[in-house]
Amino acid sequence: MRLFLFLFCSASLFGEVKGDWPRWRGPFDNGVARGDAPLTWSDTENISWKIKVPGKGNSSPVIWEDKIFVTSAVRLGAAPAAAAPPRRGFGQGESGEQPEHQLTLLCYDRNSGKLLWERVAKTVKPSEGYHQRYGSFASNSPVTDGKRVYAFFGSNGAYAYDLNGKQLWSWESGVKMRMRNAFGEGVAPTLHEDTLLLLFDHEGDDDFLQALDAVTGKPKWRTKRSEVSNWAAPLVIERAGSKQVIVSAPTKVLAYDIKDGSAIWEVSGLGLNTIPAPVHSDGTLIVMSGFREPNLLAIKLGRKGDLTGTDSIVWTTTRGTSYTPSPVLHEGKLYMLTDSGMLSCLDAVTGKPWYERTRLPKPYNFKSSPVLVKDRLYLSSEDSDVIVVKAGEQFEVLATNTLADQSFIATPAVSGGSLYLRSETHLFCIRDSAAKVNSRRTN
Repeated sequence: MRLFLFLFCSASLFGEVKGDWPRWRGPFDNGVARGDAPLTWSDTENISWKIKVPGKGNSSPVIWEDKIFVTSAVRLGAAPAAAAPPRRGFGQGESGEQPEHQLTLLCYDRNSGKLLWERVAKTVKPSEGYHQRYGSFASNSPVTDGKRVYAFFGSNGAYAYDLNGKQLWSWESGVKMRMRNAFGEGVAPTLHEDTLLLLFDHEGDDDFLQALDAVTGKPKWRTKRSEVSNWAAPLVIERAGSKQVIVSAPTKVLAYDIKDGSAIWEVSGLGLNTIPAPVHSDGTLIVMSGFREPNLLAIKLGRKGDLTGTDSIVWTTTRGTSYTPSPVLHEGKLYMLTDSGMLSCLDAVTGKPWYERTRLPKPYNFKSSPVLVKDRLYLSSEDSDVIVVKAGEQFEVLATNTLADQSFIATPAVSGGSLYLRSETHLFCIRDSAAKVNSRRTN
């Protein structure tokens, strides 16, 4: 246990940032929250507030002090008339020019749910659609450092605002991404100190990783990539005095120097569907793919060059890997949730399963990533329920909380003892009715 605590703490010292929930995987980039959150709620219990969010967006909320930020795409026109229905790829993707949309950033008071401001970043007719069940034109979650909040809309650019809604800069990508089967875009931006990292992996021949100056929006560097469609957000880690940008992808996992975008090392071996974000603990990186080509690689960091097939790969598994939800890494334990509702807990150092592919009490579908609060995992399903599972070596369901007629695809956020859930239509604040609102700054 002491070793596990050390592994967690050493990862947190570098990865932790100020703020409550400033990015989509939380302040530690591993799905772990500070503080606490309610164990139980319902439509009539512990709902502090509920608001309808305009438009459509599957991005996750981020929080700084008393402000909560979400993005959304508001459709302005009807679908264009056509002699035949639009071509649909596997999985309900929709191709062809889309109706005009306003790509929007909204800011709410996290204590009351009051709309503080709303900004239209861009009005556009997107060049390609998205998965009709799981996609949106606002699937890239925002990110904030407490000075600025950044909204990223993939092909449609990146936008920086101060926390009062004043636009500071905008950046155009210059590319129209073509995602596999027109599934849609959705990679979250990664912010580290004064560098904003934007990933453009798609079916075209102009893939790249872009670094922008977070203060000015001016390009720092752009690194050419040779990839296919990829939805895994980059992760910044520090190793041997250098800061590396880790990008998990189907062709290979690559690490870049954050200073100039030069490649440091690479590993091949993942399958075609790389959606889960990488996680890192004390020099070991964990990346995975799911669905038809599941694989997990635990990579010991410290070397350069091509590490494929070397002893830098300390363990692997093809069982229970996530397809869509990103894993949680906490106190040396790796938690993975499949889209079909099977949960696994593995030793992050050795790969030993504490429990593996354990089914929840009834069938569920998941796209939202789990979050860990205190000693509990919160699993937000498409099927109205949020299941709370005890963290640790033994599987135990603590509570099942139902909000009628809601579907959760976005990942929850946690702040000041409250849990924030974004459904397809609404934003909820779940707060213990007996608790006082904690609006103090969390550092």
